[in-house]
Amino acid sequence: MTNRPFIGARVEEALTRRLNRIVGRRGWITKVIPYFGYGSQTGIRILARVVTAPPLGRTVLGRVAEDFLGQRGWRNFLQVPAPGAEVSLILAGERMALHADRNGYIDLRVANPGLAPGWHELRLDGPDSCSARARVLVVAPEETFGIISDVDDTVIATFLPRSLIAAWNSFVRTEQARQSVPGMARMYQRLLAEHPSAPVVYVSTGAWNTYPFLTRFLARHGYPTGPLLLTDWGPTNTGWFRSGPEHKRAALRELARDFPHIRWVLVGDDGQHDVDLYTELDEGRPGHVRAIAIRELSPAQQVLAHGAATALERWSRSGWGHGSAPLVRAADGDQLYPRLREALARTSRCEDDAAEGRQSD
Repeated sequence: MTNRPFIGARVEEALTRRLNRIVGRRGWITKVIPYFGYGSQTGIRILARVVTAPPLGRTVLGRVAEDFLGQRGWRNFLQVPAPGAEVSLILAGERMALHADRNGYIDLRVANPGLAPGWHELRLDGPDSCSARARVLVVAPEETFGIISDVDDTVIATFLPRSLIAAWNSFVRTEQARQSVPGMARMYQRLLAEHPSAPVVYVSTGAWNTYPFLTRFLARHGYPTGPLLLTDWGPTNTGWFRSGPEHKRAALRELARDFPHIRWVLVGDDGQHDVDLYTELDEGRPGHVRAIAIRELSPAQQVLAHGAATALERWSRSGWGHGSAPLVRAADGDQLYPRLREALARTSRCEDDAAEGRQSD
């Protein structure tokens, strides 16, 4: 037994150090890439990455070129992480030091100094005088409704396992060329019309490098703005690749812990493990899940998703169960919304009846 990191992680760290020396000699500059964060009245989660990148943005022409190239997926992968970089967070007039991990990521929680519910901009000052503005959503303490959404095949039609098409989509095509799943944006908008201050959080196994594309895609197709919880495709301390289902499982548990008073509507698809993970959260954390909405893929889409024409799920759930959140299914958002709304209304009636029963006792 050894406490040393997995060999893949050690190789990656050595390669990163060498690349930073090479690009440093070529004049590459340090950048702070901010991600949407979230928080409550007690704490705030700061998400960002520190990288070394080509210095295109030093001139007006360079910034225009950088914005154009940044719309192409490959440009977002042309970065070298800055391991251990120190970043200063400016919060309520106070400066605190944050340190990136070995892949340049910052994922830290700090105390909320009194930020009111809503969106806020925080300043992040990095090495070499670089600076960025990170947006953070503070959720109201009285909010009890929220949406957690998958991304691939739930809001974006991906065809991800077809490696050539996936590579073309991820590295070359822009968000204008990608397709939104019909009706899903409308469904989220309708849900938020009844709960305007509810948080929407997107959880995906996609790489953080695709974050600029995803935020543009969601805005372009009318999806509500919300934090994205993505992952890194590189080696870990225990293996060559990160586990997608484990990343989602951890993200769901963290959200349930961070917002204990919110009962979430979980939205996903039946092409991977969403049904299993959502049901696991519902059974393991009773009272945290309000409803589960699953987009059903066609047999052809199922083959593209995991190689078989049937849904990939282990849990047997078709709708209502004793003490469990309702699960509804449909092919797109327009068909899914009325079923989800009926399920939510039924849940509310059951809760009202239970509350009246307790008062009469």
